[in-house]
Amino acid sequence: MKEKLLSKKVGIIGGGQLGKMMVNEASKMGIYTMVLDPCEDCPAGYLANDKIIASFDDKTALKELAKQVDVLTCEFEHISTEALKELESDGFVVYPKASSLEIIQNKYHQKMVLQKHNIPLGDFVLVNDIKSIEAAIDEFGYPVMLKSALGGYDGKGNSLIRSQEDIEKAFEELKGDTNPLYAEKYIPFIKEISVLCCRGIDGETVVYPVAENIHKDSILFESSVPAAIDQECEEKAMTIAKNVCEIFETVGMFCVEMFLTEQGEVLVNEVAPRPHNSGHYTIEGCITSQFENHMRAILGLSLGKTDLLRPTVMRNILGAEGYEGKPLVLGAYEVLSIEGVSLHIYGKKETKAQRKMGHLTVVAQTLDEAKERAEKASACVRIISE
Repeated sequence: MKEKLLSKKVGIIGGGQLGKMMVNEASKMGIYTMVLDPCEDCPAGYLANDKIIASFDDKTALKELAKQVDVLTCEFEHISTEALKELESDGFVVYPKASSLEIIQNKYHQKMVLQKHNIPLGDFVLVNDIKSIEAAIDEFGYPVMLKSALGGYDGKGNSLIRSQEDIEKAFEELKGDTNPLYAEKYIPFIKEISVLCCRGIDGETVVYPVAENIHKDSILFESSVPAAIDQECEEKAMTIAKNVCEIFETVGMFCVEMFLTEQGEVLVNEVAPRPHNSGHYTIEGCITSQFENHMRAILGLSLGKTDLLRPTVMRNILGAEGYEGKPLVLGAYEVLSIEGVSLHIYGKKETKAQRKMGHLTVVAQTLDEAKERAEKASACVRIISE
């Protein structure tokens, strides 16, 4: 007889909005959760059953967390893989595996592994000084995207080089003297898309519908599903995502971000071994949300269906320019009076410009209706400071 679900305990490294949404789904199934985060009032902290206040590289705290739960997972990639490897060697269960996380943390290594497995990518090359950047430009031509191999997110860690004058500035901006860098040939994409997969302990894998994404200032602005792409591109993207998921042998949610070119190519940009911002639409838009399936996967449960219920649009809600401090949400009444809108406020204790403070989701009979309502709703809501 299998162990009762109510006795399962999950430890989550990271207490931000993704951790909060994991906890929320776990609570529906009676699953105990404990969160580790350096911030005492982190969003997931007031929903979880318990929490440990410690840094993400605190080996003693991570081990204490592991001792109190059945399985460990994480809400973001930038965690000490050395610490996770030690936990695994001590017999603790960690998903995603430290070996996979170590590769994915370094975006250059990530791309090298994908290239080895014949996953379609744009051209890229390792660079370590001004001379090697110039050599990359000689090979690729302008523009070239210079990227930090470690630690980048939401556009941080990227710098577009359009001319000779940009080279030194980009190198200094990304701290090239001390930080590993690589250069990518610029891809003139016509659409940005992403595909979520979820892989169980037994290798069972489910794939979500393709999302079409719009970024502003390198931060995700909108995801809409179904993506406005033809069937061939859709099938290609879903197959690529499933193959990438298998390459890393991950357990839990996995997101593959891709570019679609005018020639019909589908090229992988980056991967994330966890629930993803572009998958928030699944909460209201799909039979099983990405967060529920993540919990199912890491606990060895059967995975839920990923069918889209209705056309769905998700928009991020960012902190307003010129405000910093305790957040104040304006326009909630107006937003929630719009048909099909769901409002998610993350509960962060401090707002600042461009910080992700929440999101809204709109479901409708058609994608055009959902987009129209999302535009109206996002114009209503605003996060300022008190």
